[in-house]
Amino acid sequence: MAFGFIGAILGLVFGGTRGFLPGAIIGYGVAWVLRATLGRGVRAMQAQFLQSTFAIMGAICKADGVVTRDEIGVVQATFDRLQLSNQQRETAKAAFNRGKATDFDLDAEADKLARIQFGRAPLFQLFLQIQCMAVAADGNVHPAEHEMLVRVARRLGLAERDVAQLEALLRATATGRSSTPAFGARLNDAYTALGLTAGASVAEIKRSYRRLMSRNHPDKLAAKGLPDSMREVAEERSREINVAYEIIKGARKFS
Repeated sequence: MAFGFIGAILGLVFGGTRGFLPGAIIGYGVAWVLRATLGRGVRAMQAQFLQSTFAIMGAICKADGVVTRDEIGVVQATFDRLQLSNQQRETAKAAFNRGKATDFDLDAEADKLARIQFGRAPLFQLFLQIQCMAVAADGNVHPAEHEMLVRVARRLGLAERDVAQLEALLRATATGRSSTPAFGARLNDAYTALGLTAGASVAEIKRSYRRLMSRNHPDKLAAKGLPDSMREVAEERSREINVAYEIIKGARKFS
């Protein structure tokens, strides 16, 4: 609408009343081309996001030398949670197998993602959370898997502490498993997940929680290119941040 109006005004200025309608038509045409171009760009970005997600997942799951049944189960469950079409599933499977190959270039794949998603740290953290969920499926993150997660994080402009926070978040919010940590360990992980220490003040805890919830809001991530299929994962991350916050609130007894 804005381009049509601008075109009409320019047509009126430079061509008088006879230039008004052609200017408006040209303006609308420019707007249509821009929308189409931007739409193709977003779709390409989202397709690359999905491909890189599963290719890197294959590499990280294979980092300890073997892809376990639990890890394969999480990968397949991720297909379901993302509501991938049959074609998308085949593409994701091919990407996962590509990532498992001995000649897979992990750094090059991470760099593809970094170029497309430049400056979108919350999206990268969500991407890393999906990776953490896969490798932690058997209840343990192998040192080789952790090292590869850190390597990928650094290629994306993040740090080892970002990986540590995500791993702590998964441990703090784990329920219903024999490996569920004791409350003391969960509390420590909850602090780490929020980027805090046990000595943090109530004000600091609340400020960190609000910042994380704001940065990871699904609508904000969608505006930055998050595929619609990954919205559920983003919503789960928000729920997990809230669980970590509630653990700390219960221990510190503040409202």
